[in-house]
Amino acid sequence: MAKGVKPRVRVPKKAAAGEIITIKTLISHTMESGQRKDADGNIIPRSIINRFTCDFNGQNVIDVTIEPAVSTNPFFEFEAKVPESGEFKFTWYDDDGSVYETSKPITVG
Repeated sequence: MAKGVKPRVRVPKKAAAGEIITIKTLISHTMESGQRKDADGNIIPRSIINRFTCDFNGQNVIDVTIEPAVSTNPFFEFEAKVPESGEFKFTWYDDDGSVYETSKPITVG
């Protein structure tokens, strides 16, 4: 598991039924390529976020495969149509098998 990984998500607290909202996500992650060496000359193992998903009430909204050329702290901004109140679930998958999750509710009224 990478050190200091912190997912951040910005979702509006409220929306109208059928409104299209903007969601912003960022995960603090060093994205080690597996090509750098530590102070002792040992290769630092590869640790890259390779997939990001977002679901709303169990329905997939976005599923992104991330390639090794991505920078540290990957940021995603996307839109979603909100038909009802519910919860967005965000998941990031790391090469080392770690999974980072967070969720945000939204109220439709």
